Order: sequence, then structure tokens, then C-alpha cells
Amino acid sequence: MGQPILAAAGFQPALGWVGQASACQRYTSMNGLLTDLYELTMAAGYFDAGKAAEKATFEFTLRRLPPQRNFVLAAGLAQVVDYLLNLSFTADEISYLRGLAQFRLAPGAFFDYLRQFRFTGDVFAAPEGTPLFPGEPFLTIRAPIIEAQIPETYVLSMVAFQSMIASKAARTVEAAAGRDVVEFGTRRAHTPEAGVLGARAAYIGGCAGTSNTLAGYRFGIPVMGTAGHSWVMSFCGEKEAFRQLQRVLGEASVQLIDTYEPLEGARLAAQGGSPLAGVRLDSGDFLVLSRQVREILDAAGLSEARIMASGDLDEYRIRDLVKAGAPIDAFGVGTQLATSADAPNLNAVYKLVELEISGIHRYTAKYSEDKPSYPGAKQVFRDAARDVIARSGECGKGEALLRPVILGGRLVEPLPTLGQARQRAAECLSKLPPALRQLETGEPWPVIFSRELRELIERTRHNLLG
Repeated sequence: MGQPILAAAGFQPALGWVGQASACQRYTSMNGLLTDLYELTMAAGYFDAGKAAEKATFEFTLRRLPPQRNFVLAAGLAQVVDYLLNLSFTADEISYLRGLAQFRLAPGAFFDYLRQFRFTGDVFAAPEGTPLFPGEPFLTIRAPIIEAQIPETYVLSMVAFQSMIASKAARTVEAAAGRDVVEFGTRRAHTPEAGVLGARAAYIGGCAGTSNTLAGYRFGIPVMGTAGHSWVMSFCGEKEAFRQLQRVLGEASVQLIDTYEPLEGARLAAQGGSPLAGVRLDSGDFLVLSRQVREILDAAGLSEARIMASGDLDEYRIRDLVKAGAPIDAFGVGTQLATSADAPNLNAVYKLVELEISGIHRYTAKYSEDKPSYPGAKQVFRDAARDVIARSGECGKGEALLRPVILGGRLVEPLPTLGQARQRAAECLSKLPPALRQLETGEPWPVIFSRELRELIERTRHNLLG
């Protein structure tokens, strides 16, 4: 129903991987200090204590689901991989660290170590677009302990943010029931770069495109946009504004008709005739107005012209409009999507679960109230009925979700494209029970521990607590 408005309104795939690569390189330059200070003070402490060669395993997991969420859609892995493969410290960054009071006692050899710093470890991760549930690792990093510790801040921030937006997008797209949802949120995002990455995550979650031009260039996401209210107000009347827009954009013209009086705006847009991709409503009673505007367009012989609605929309308003039969072909969603306003954060953690010291494994866990972590590297097996969190190396039924991404500091194979991640999300979500795809909280998806993992948890608890 919504595709014609996308094609006609100038949606174009932007540059492919070449454009993406250069953008990623710019984004990840000077990234050695893009971490919390305590990651670096711990790194200095590990080095001074002679622990730099110990191999550590950290896991990124979700403690609990946000309100009104039945799953979280994994996103952000591509940026984490780019970060790890480019992670280093410049001479200026090292000089800055040496001047901090916290490093006054750090050995000089530690700063020599930072000059040669590179990530040489392994990464196992669920592909982007995979629905995940509390307790399941999104990704696992296994590396010498300093190399695994320093990325904590970046990994938590990047994966949690993009997964949060992708999950919100998936809900919104589900509510739209086949009509297109376009991400409009950069101007409401917390930073411009958050807007770019949010657009990427929203595309994984099923959005048809974005208004963010840089996201289109960097990631190849279809982009959309024609004119805002200022365009209309800059002319003496709507008729002239609409005429000039059609002159410039031709078949891509989508007229914004609610600057003054939306029905009169619809009549003037209709008087301009073809080519007209559609019209956009940005305020008012969308159910009533969309029906009236549809009648005006059809009466003018513009049955192919589409109607888009935008302005303070979220998945609940969209669901209600769809259920009421509003003749709206596409929805532009900004603030609610770019900030995931009703669930603006994820309770995600990055925890040490295992150490290998001179070939001997030591399992680690956290037992504080309400914030436990569980020992040992893990795998997640998914079949049609449930997920089983098992120990890494166990055999299980169904799909093994965590896959090797980086081994020995090198990318195993090219990551799936953004389009493939989007397709995976759609396919995986379609297999979830309807109760988990609804907007309200449904019966949780079954997630259990394997017998071997349960035994390791009890053994580790006994060893640590007696």
C-alpha cells in the first residue's frame, strides 16, 4: 500500500560500502579515549599486577526487558566491529593520560604498551536483527584482559542504543500493518550522530527509510524529504508554493498541506494536478482529515497520490488509525522513535564471566542482590518452542545464535549487509508468537539454562561463597 509514495517521493539507495567505509573510518578515528576513565585505570592496574596476558571473557547481556517490550532486537554490531578493528591510542592521547593524577604511579611500560595497543581477541555475536531476551548474550568478547576491558563503554553504549531504537521501530512497523513507516527523528535525537545511528537501527527494525541524508549516504538507507512549513510560508500563498515545488521535484512532489487550513491545502495541491506523489498531514485529527483529503484527491483524478501523516506519532496512535481504517499510506515518526521515548534505555551489562590463566580456567560471577551475573562463556540455542542458554561448546537443538565474528583480531568474513540484517529481523519476528509481537506485554518467551550451565553456576557459587 505504501510503496508508491516511497518510490515516487525520491527514495534512492545512496552510496554503497565504499561510502560506508570512509564514514566509519572518520567516525572511529581517535577512539582510544572513547571510554570511561575507570576502564583505563583498571588497564593500568592489570598491567602493573602482571595480568596483561590473562585471557578474559566478557558478555553483553540484558538484565530485564523495558516496559511494554516482549523482546529486544539486536543492533549495533557493525559499529562495534569497526571500533575493535581500529582501536588504538595516539601519541597525544597517551600524553594526555600521563598527565592525569590517576596515572601518576602507573609504570612507564604501561604507556609503551598503549602505543602498540591493538585488539587481538575474539568476538562471538548474535547477528543484527535477532530478537533476544533477558539473560541471553548479545555478544561475547574473549581477549587479553586489557583488550577486553577497555571496549566495555563503547560496546554498552552502541549496542544498547541501536538495539533500543531497532526494537521501537519493530513495534511501530508492526502497528502500521503493512503501511510504510519512515524515520523522521534526527532533529529530536539527543545528538546529530545519534540521529544517524538511530536511522540505521530503525531501518533494521523495519522502517522503509529515513529523512537523514547522511544515514542514506553512509549506510545506503532510502531517504525521503520534500519541503517543510517554512517553504510554504516563504511564498505569498500555498498555490505558488505548491507550483514551485512541483517544478523542482516533479514526480517526487509530496505537498505539505496543513500550514494554514489542511482541506484548502489539499484542494490547492489537487488543482496542481500531476505529477504529484502525495500529500502530507502534520497536525490535526488524522482520521477525519485523511478521509476528507482522500475524497478531494480522488475527485480530482489523483487516486494514485498517497497520504502521509507525521507529527507526534507513536505505535499506539498508528495502531488506532489503522484499526479505524484511516486512508493513510505512510507514517513519519520522529521523537518517539529516535529517542524510544517510552523506554529510553536498556538495562544492559557487560560482565566478566571467565578467565584463562596459564591454561587454567577460572569462572567468575556476581552475586549482588538484583544484579547477578552467571559464570562461563555461553551459547544460545533457539528452536520453535524455546531458547536454551548453554555453556559454550555444548551441543544443542535448533539455531546457535552466537557466531564467530572476529578471531585473533581479524574479521572472519564480511558482516551481513544492512539490508540482510533488516531481512533477518523481519523473518525472525514473523516466527515469534503473535502475543510477543503485540504492543502490550505478552507471555514471556521461554528461556531456560542447560543442565551443564546450571551445574557450573552452582559449582562457581560454592567455590566463591563456600
